[in-house]
Amino acid sequence: TGGAVVAGHFLGQKHPEEASKAAWQIIMFATTLALAISIIFIGFHDKLLRLMFGKIEPEVMQSAKTYLIITALSFSGLAIYNSCAAIFRSMNNAKVTMWISLLINAINITGNAICIFGLKWGVAGAAIPTTVSRFVGAIVIFCMMFNPKREINFCGQVRFRFNGDLIKKITLHRNTQRYGNSMFQLGKILVLSLVSTFGTYAIAANAVSNAIALFQILPGMAISLAITTVISQCVGANDYEQVHYYLKKLLAIIYVAMVGTVALIFLALPLILKAYNLSDQTAVAATNIIHFHGISAMIIWPLSFALPAAYRAAGDAKACMYTSIVSMWIFRIGFSYLVGKYMGLGVFGVWVAMVIDWVVRAICFIIRYFNGKWKHGAIV
Repeated sequence: TGGAVVAGHFLGQKHPEEASKAAWQIIMFATTLALAISIIFIGFHDKLLRLMFGKIEPEVMQSAKTYLIITALSFSGLAIYNSCAAIFRSMNNAKVTMWISLLINAINITGNAICIFGLKWGVAGAAIPTTVSRFVGAIVIFCMMFNPKREINFCGQVRFRFNGDLIKKITLHRNTQRYGNSMFQLGKILVLSLVSTFGTYAIAANAVSNAIALFQILPGMAISLAITTVISQCVGANDYEQVHYYLKKLLAIIYVAMVGTVALIFLALPLILKAYNLSDQTAVAATNIIHFHGISAMIIWPLSFALPAAYRAAGDAKACMYTSIVSMWIFRIGFSYLVGKYMGLGVFGVWVAMVIDWVVRAICFIIRYFNGKWKHGAIV
């Protein structure tokens, strides 16, 4: 993301060669980091899982180990794909990422069908196609970056040496993103650890709700990527009037798209839950969570997550990170224990705490929009 923002700023300034240099540097940086993380996760998988989840059923723990080890092998492929995809979006070319994403999912789904139902490989049958599909996507999109006709390309850029100046510009934004995302993911793991104490039904209801809730916010996530692309180029051109115009327009599109998506999911929810073959207790819990999440997402999510995407594209990543981390640890994690555990709402209370976190973030980001401080962080 940091490399894509820097590349977008360079494109806004009409410097495609510098944008290409930044793109190659982020590929090297992200891949190196991903390899290091893979080694850590594979080497310490048992200790990491036991640290995060403590005592859970042996069968669940064994499945978690299998899935983690196999998918950890794919982290470098995932890093290459995501880096290149972000670069394509910075060139206003989301079609490429869409088609490659469809390819990745087709391989994954077909592989799951063969390995899980045909070969009876269990959780390994889910992990292996995921790993293979990620590497296929990485190879395809990486090769496409060598087209000299693209504004950003890797032609003449391949050299295995870090450029200190570019790395500083990228990591100025990227490290802030990384620390913020790391804290966010750690918080999610701690919350999941709490959910595991509510019983197997809660784990299942939370997992199903997460999968369906992702579709409820999918339009917002997709258009947030467009916000990053558009705003970074407008900032690079120092045209803040266009920044305001496009930000309002894209936020309006998110609201309309999310209302439509959530409404469709609500209508189809009985059929969706039936496909999971849940127990009555789990189905009721999942239904309550999905309804609550969908209504909250339509109102609050765009201001909590899409709006700060514009700030990060403008180079104002630190303020977003501080706001997200503080709100995450105080409201999402703290209130998860308060509402879920001590007030007795269980897994539903965890989702209530998450929405409280959204509300706090939204208030902070709205205040920052009107005070205008986010306009003074251009990276290049």
